[in-house]
Amino acid sequence: MELGLQIPDFTWPGGPEELAPRLAEIARTADDAGFAYLAVMDHFFQIDVVGPAENDMLEAYTTLGYLAAHTSRAKLLTVITGAFYRHPGLLAKAVTTLDVLSGGRAMLGVGAGWNEEESVGLGFRFPPVAERFELLEDAVRYCLRMWSDSDEAFAGTHVEAERLLNVPQALSRPHPPIMIGGGGEKKTLRLVARYAQACNVFNGPDLERKLDVLRAHCEAEGRDYASITKTVYHFFDIGERGEKTGELIDELRRLHGLGVDAVIGGLRGVHDPAKLETFRREVIPAAASF
Repeated sequence: MELGLQIPDFTWPGGPEELAPRLAEIARTADDAGFAYLAVMDHFFQIDVVGPAENDMLEAYTTLGYLAAHTSRAKLLTVITGAFYRHPGLLAKAVTTLDVLSGGRAMLGVGAGWNEEESVGLGFRFPPVAERFELLEDAVRYCLRMWSDSDEAFAGTHVEAERLLNVPQALSRPHPPIMIGGGGEKKTLRLVARYAQACNVFNGPDLERKLDVLRAHCEAEGRDYASITKTVYHFFDIGERGEKTGELIDELRRLHGLGVDAVIGGLRGVHDPAKLETFRREVIPAAASF
């Protein structure tokens, strides 16, 4: 099993003046420790499960470019971009640029999006839910076309474009992997089966059913279920002094038993080098042995 570190909060000791060097050190340490993925959220306000809206929040793709410069191994992605935040041409170009400048380590993490508060606050249009899913499918189809050998016109449900020229092309072949995030059983997981190389669902009591639903969608789409990387979001709680490390390893082992390939999560106190050292020394080797 692989592990991924998501950094969802940037309100750290020292404030914005020390944020850049702290973030660079976290990225280098996580990369050296063996995290397979390094991720950020794609939000403009902090979300309430992490902290107050007024907490520090960095724009996702600028941050991923910075992380690329300070790492050499980990895949880089958002968990998860709201498809309606960016025109798909801009999104495809951003991920392509990240892939080229990181040496082929970019992924597109994308979903329908949900945060009305930040959209209204900043003046983004917040589409109805059905339209958000249509925009998600448009975005995925558009990005796949941008990463193909064709630059012909594109016509989606809401998006049209005359020439999908993309130079330079992404280094990843056949294209940067697409992760569709969310556990919606009728739409999201169907889109995973149709288009994505990875899914990301929350670690909840219905996880096993979600995976069964994905398997059924794969059968309906003629897709090999095993070809999709099953990732789960789970907050990494090792305690203040690492006293809960064993509990976390047990939970990772349980998830592996359900067929989960990778677990991505945030780590409270990620700016504390001792916590990342615990992952390097104990958690990541244990997970790799499953």
